[in-house]
Amino acid sequence: MTINGESHVYGIVGYPVKHSLSPIFQNSAFEFFNLNAVYVPFEVKPEDFETALKGFKVIGVRGLNITLPHKERALELSDFPDEHAKAIGSANTLKFTEEGVYAYNTDWIGFLKALSQLMPEIRSREVLLLGAGGSARAVAYALKKEGARVYVWNRTLERAERLAEEFGFQVVQKPEEVLDRVQLIVNSTSSGLKEDDPPLFNYELLNERHSVFDLIYKDTPLLRSARRKGCAYKDGLDMLLYQGMESFRIWTGLEVPYEVVKCAVVRYIHGHIRS
Repeated sequence: MTINGESHVYGIVGYPVKHSLSPIFQNSAFEFFNLNAVYVPFEVKPEDFETALKGFKVIGVRGLNITLPHKERALELSDFPDEHAKAIGSANTLKFTEEGVYAYNTDWIGFLKALSQLMPEIRSREVLLLGAGGSARAVAYALKKEGARVYVWNRTLERAERLAEEFGFQVVQKPEEVLDRVQLIVNSTSSGLKEDDPPLFNYELLNERHSVFDLIYKDTPLLRSARRKGCAYKDGLDMLLYQGMESFRIWTGLEVPYEVVKCAVVRYIHGHIRS
């Protein structure tokens, strides 16, 4: 990759963001198509986001992915939000044009494409959604579009109630209430990022009837329990890749092959494990 005065700049904005895998696979996509472009991380504090967005416009950045904690603010500050971003209430993809800033949410697309590898048919299935934050909203939107029957649990009950009311779901006081009914369990919380995080429910109650999808892209205690109990399971890496591939299509009009971005991330992860 050669960077020069003609290079187009894309990136990801978050706080923190240095851990993001997005630059790894997005730059591999630019290289695959031999595009003169680069994708870099921008770490921006919440109080500086609006100023940063104005700066990105001025210096000619072409597109951005937006991650925590800026997704809701990105939607608010955009000029042309699409229907999906408005329904979800947040944007994770911005496209800069002469007319203004277009906002999209590709998280729900990434979730559905990744979920199809775990559970090809979701219509009328019963699902337990753990969490009620920004990621949960994208998952909820996707599950509603596909006709799933969803139960929502969150440590803060009021947030679960708001999400359930908006999307027409049911609230549960404890995940254990519906474990014997649901076929799919989706964790959209951050629990599991750290090994000492308390479990979300009694993982011993998992069984081979359950499929488990954890949006965290690492081997969490929940996923390890699912594997031990004979469940079908999936982490969040493919969701990350698919949502990023959709962002790339929005920016460039090109569809990068899944194998290109997956291989780039796998090589990066294996290289860091060896080192």
